[in-house]
Amino acid sequence: MFWRKKCATLGAAIFATAFAVASAFAQPFPNKPVKIIVTAAPGGTTDIASRALSDVLGKELGQPVIVENKAGGAGIIGIQALLAAPADGYTMAMGNIGPNAINYSLYKNLPYKMEDMEPVTIVIANPNVLVVNPEVPAKTVAELVALAKANPGKYSFASSGRGQSIHMSGELFKAQAGIDIIHVPYKGAGPALADLLAGQTSMMVDNLPSSMQYIKSGKLRALAVTSKNRVAELPDVPTMIQSGYPSFDVTAWFGLFVPAGTPKPIVDKLYAAVKKSLETPEIKQRWKDLGGWAVGDTPANTKIFIAAEKKKWEQVAQQAKIEAE
Repeated sequence: MFWRKKCATLGAAIFATAFAVASAFAQPFPNKPVKIIVTAAPGGTTDIASRALSDVLGKELGQPVIVENKAGGAGIIGIQALLAAPADGYTMAMGNIGPNAINYSLYKNLPYKMEDMEPVTIVIANPNVLVVNPEVPAKTVAELVALAKANPGKYSFASSGRGQSIHMSGELFKAQAGIDIIHVPYKGAGPALADLLAGQTSMMVDNLPSSMQYIKSGKLRALAVTSKNRVAELPDVPTMIQSGYPSFDVTAWFGLFVPAGTPKPIVDKLYAAVKKSLETPEIKQRWKDLGGWAVGDTPANTKIFIAAEKKKWEQVAQQAKIEAE
């Protein structure tokens, strides 16, 4: 009798647990807050885009969207944090051209592969911009190159970390201009900009959104943008192509990723919510103010795009003679 009661009790407990688990999975996604891991420090475009998007995306999903910075290691720390999370759609990472395209050609023992992640979509793209501290006596790219050639090793360029488009753009400029300038890496664009503003470094080829406010306030001087065409918000700033570098065409991008194995219906629901968010007047205006534009392509097309970007930056690394670590 005792064993019958015990088995019945145990059976009821197992059934209750199984029912609770099944009910949890049966609940529509999402039924709790969603997290965006930012793979960079506060103040840079990766962080700016994540925080601008989070409120609007939360309204679309019907759940709060929490932003958490995991900076360092050229975005590697943030990607590792993403891959340590369950593949259930409740954790995304705001990656970018650095950890999700460039890093593959710069690190021999990178602790992740492209196949470890599924892209949701690219949320914003923008050119980089060559900016200098106003104390640098150069008003054009040609004048900056002349100064650097006359003073080899005197000038330095800041970056948000090895492997970011900011770093690679600086290396590309260094290689194409034939100048000797020192690379100073930081843990994100925010700290890099702080030192540039303070005059600790000379220049930076920054993502336009994070530098825009300082350009408009006169705290930084913009010499050129890296896109094929000029930027409407900075109509007097020429392109690098117009400044004498015909193959200098760099566009930075920032997008959301989930761990591989996340169910396709959940990825599709996240994509639909992000795309709707990108189409709101609030986000369109915000992106325009930052000198960027919304992308919002499908997960499948985004995967193809990223594969092409990986190949492109492998070629840039070879051109700039950057050895993999």
